[in-house]
Amino acid sequence: MSQSSFMLHSKIADVIRNINRVMVGKEEAAILSLVTLLARGHVLLEDVPGVGKTMLVRTLAKSLNCEFKRIQFTPDLLPSDVTGVSIYNPKTTEFEFRPGPILGNIVLADEINRTSPKTQSSLLEGMEESSMTVDGQSVALKQPFFVMATQNPIEYEGTYPLPEAQLDRFLLKLKMGYPSYQEEMEMLERTSGNHPIQSLEPVMTIDELLQLQEEVDEVYIDQTVRQYIVSLTSATRQHSDVYLGVSPRGSMALMKAAKAYAFIYDRDYVVPDDVQYVAAFVLPHRLILTSEAHFEGVTPDDIVRELIGSTTVPVQRNVSE
Repeated sequence: MSQSSFMLHSKIADVIRNINRVMVGKEEAAILSLVTLLARGHVLLEDVPGVGKTMLVRTLAKSLNCEFKRIQFTPDLLPSDVTGVSIYNPKTTEFEFRPGPILGNIVLADEINRTSPKTQSSLLEGMEESSMTVDGQSVALKQPFFVMATQNPIEYEGTYPLPEAQLDRFLLKLKMGYPSYQEEMEMLERTSGNHPIQSLEPVMTIDELLQLQEEVDEVYIDQTVRQYIVSLTSATRQHSDVYLGVSPRGSMALMKAAKAYAFIYDRDYVVPDDVQYVAAFVLPHRLILTSEAHFEGVTPDDIVRELIGSTTVPVQRNVSE
């Protein structure tokens, strides 16, 4: 689906315009990040350093007036460095909880694959449950709660790759890529003086964002479109090049992302084109290919494109019927 096929929701358009003041040529990544946020999901951003991953999430947080926190994952990072820790205060003779960076609205988990699985799990618990465990007590996280985790696809030495069960927790996996020549020239021009993020002002409140999330929940998805989603995910489990296909959690993720994408383009119903577009970002990281497929150079993206092309699309019908 061409992203210009529909007009953006007015509030979303304000956010995108604000982000475009800082970011150059990253509108698709910004829209997909908002899809994830509105669907109450999280993003895994895999790309080389220096292409604007951190700037995107900072700009998003500032545009939405959300509290931004950053965690730089390193091999010596402890779970308590993420969640926070209780410290004894001799004056009050009580333990006081010092919150960690996970208690923010928008959290950048930078290079998540550079820390141990134990520390990774402290963040992933919050992503899945919207709560964390500290000293045996469950602590609710702030809402909205959105994690953008990054990892470098080039340097794997000394890293702890996320296992498939943890990758499945991310609603979308995105890549930003290098800018074009003209885009990079414009970036240099914009940042020759004060960086534009310094003067960026919020265009939405947290209450408005929470309201939009509730409205996304109400977006209509017809039974035929739900059947289409299940047909796509079921086909991944039967493909000869796939060792492990998309789980039912992936089907639910695809539905949530399609609803949020439809809402962003100011529609209160989902069409198959919405499913096809977001499937390219929702499904590939949930597939495990066979060793033969890897040897032949087949990628998960290839499989998803093939299945989108071969799976029967529901016929158009009037949603008012």
